[in-house]
Amino acid sequence: MPAEANFNFAVSLFQNKNLADAKKLLKELLSINSKHAESWFLFALIADEELLPQDAINYLEIALKIDPNNLKYIYTLGDIYYANEYLIEGVKLFESIIIASPNDHNAYYNLAAFQQKQKKYDKSLESYHKVLELDENNVNAIYNIGNILIDTKDYFNAVEYFKRVIEFQPNSDDALNNIGYIKLELGQLEAAYEYLYKAILINPENFIALNNLGKACDKLFRYSEALQFFKKTIEINPNYAEAYANLAIMLTGLKHYNEALEAYKSAFKLRLDYDYLRGCEFQTNMNNCNWSNFYYKLKKLLSDIMLCKKVSPSFPVLALTDSLSIQLECSKIWVNDKYPINLFCDEIKKIKNNDNKKILIGYYSADFHNHATSYLMAELFEKHDKSKFEIIAFSFGPDLIDDMRHRIKYAFDQFVDVSFKSDSSVAALSRQMGINIAVDLKGCTEGERMGIFSYRAAPIQINYIGFPGTLAAPYFDYIVADKTLIPKQYQQYYTEKVVYLPNSYQVNDSKRQISDKVFTKEESGLPKEGFVFCCFNNNYKITPHTFDGWVRILKGVEGSVLWLLVDNPTAKLNLRNEAEARGLNPNRLIFANRLKLPEHLARHRVADLFIDTLPYNAHTTASDALWAGLPVLTCMGESFASRVAASLLNAIELPELITTSQAEYEAKAIELANNPAKLKAIKDKLERNRLTTALFDTSRYTKHIEAAYMKMYERYQADLLPDHIYIDAQ
Repeated sequence: MPAEANFNFAVSLFQNKNLADAKKLLKELLSINSKHAESWFLFALIADEELLPQDAINYLEIALKIDPNNLKYIYTLGDIYYANEYLIEGVKLFESIIIASPNDHNAYYNLAAFQQKQKKYDKSLESYHKVLELDENNVNAIYNIGNILIDTKDYFNAVEYFKRVIEFQPNSDDALNNIGYIKLELGQLEAAYEYLYKAILINPENFIALNNLGKACDKLFRYSEALQFFKKTIEINPNYAEAYANLAIMLTGLKHYNEALEAYKSAFKLRLDYDYLRGCEFQTNMNNCNWSNFYYKLKKLLSDIMLCKKVSPSFPVLALTDSLSIQLECSKIWVNDKYPINLFCDEIKKIKNNDNKKILIGYYSADFHNHATSYLMAELFEKHDKSKFEIIAFSFGPDLIDDMRHRIKYAFDQFVDVSFKSDSSVAALSRQMGINIAVDLKGCTEGERMGIFSYRAAPIQINYIGFPGTLAAPYFDYIVADKTLIPKQYQQYYTEKVVYLPNSYQVNDSKRQISDKVFTKEESGLPKEGFVFCCFNNNYKITPHTFDGWVRILKGVEGSVLWLLVDNPTAKLNLRNEAEARGLNPNRLIFANRLKLPEHLARHRVADLFIDTLPYNAHTTASDALWAGLPVLTCMGESFASRVAASLLNAIELPELITTSQAEYEAKAIELANNPAKLKAIKDKLERNRLTTALFDTSRYTKHIEAAYMKMYERYQADLLPDHIYIDAQ
């Protein structure tokens, strides 16, 4: 058979995936003519097919020595370099082509692609723009410029490039998806929905657009649609980890914990190192009181945080450790990744606003409705001195119409719904309205919008009440606290300057109504006789360590029971199993359902002592108990979250209920349960102090927080940098 026929037969064998026979034939050909470039090229293609990239490169280099200007060989070598991350080699290859052919737009395009993969975005953009100089209608170059602008978060310019793509290709579902993604990132949710929906109308199989559409619906509070889109995404691409992760997070928010855990499991099977997901899954398990391998998982999570790994958002860590260094590191990782400072921030800080006679305070939250934050703050909003301050609510939560929403709306000078505005738009609106002090009531909690503050909503920005720890964001100037929460030696673990209020940082509403209903033990599911310990904290705050202590306390007080608030049947079952595993009759755990706040407060009166959790204390739940006349026993740790109950007890002048070690905490609980006279003396003292001390004196608190606002504002107007502020008792 002639050599050319042999070669053509080898090509045919390759095309039919008969690689072994093709190689055998090529070896025979090259033994006769070692300078047959096409044979070496075919050898390279076979090696690439066999996943032997270095062999493929070696064969192509031989082919190019024989035929140096063969573009087919050059571009195939470039493809193999690109597919196998030989990025430096790829850049050199196409730079050499450009030297020889300065107007080769294909060479510039390939060079740009390698630079883009290296994340050398400035150089890549320069190369893509050169492509457009030589070939102005190169849609792929336009599209890739848009992708680089997404990666560099230059969203506004990115949109313009994707719109150019759509001009050339009106049915480009990928370009529509990318615009939708950008709108989603900017918080322009309705626009995001519109673009993403167009994308899936064009291509119903575009699973990336479907996933993004699910995210948009989730943020728009359209949960049934979100669920539908996430499930459709998974149906089309069961190997898409992001869809499982998004589904898991949404289901957790809806308190469908068991379904969420299944989705987490699927996500981890596909991508074990999915950013931040381990912390989210950990908290979901904590909501279920599922402590399987708790200490092993905890040690790994915390050590990975200290190695700067993206393993958890900031909030879940508050309930897992009271280490300030770990909490600070976790917040830094989260905020630097998710909400880095916008360069515009520093310019805004230079702007002085002396035109207003009043100081304009903006309060930003998703929780201006029946929610713990509003239960605490409603009266503060009402009592602000309107001759000195104008207060404006920026609401970005669901538009829930309830009694608290109605009350709060009337307390503010203006109530602005910014639910569907982008972060940058909300910040711009705030600046336009002349807000002097922006108060974030969310921090890194569910429904947060920290992006607003990264664009500087106001010259002075405060972390207050919502997130009990540092946000580690350079654009937050202050955190509101007190000397119990952040002793001087702990200031180093907070990037914000500390505003020290004289009693407790926590505001309270002295108008909270307690129902007149008299609850009995029987109707509450409690035994007629025996001491009733209670803890109405969220389930995720109960750690195995805390539960171990509770079991020892119950064993130390004969006939006692522990009354808990439970959100789901799985947590109830798990807690009873944990009790039994520790040798405690599970019937000594009694579970309370949720009630409306006045009734919930009233039922505290059938309990004898509230026993707290560590490292995440009772916060609003501690105030509820004290307001209802129930003493709270706490153990104080190192972190802000682990010192809140102590702060409240100091403000109501009951320091004898603050302990500083687990042993002291357990001993005190047992002592009070076994010494009715001592406990009665504490209850009597609580009743005397309830309306005479600082904790529930909202008028006094309002004067203190307003004095803090005045000091911040005066420092700013005097061109002084933020510094720790101490407010004297009034």
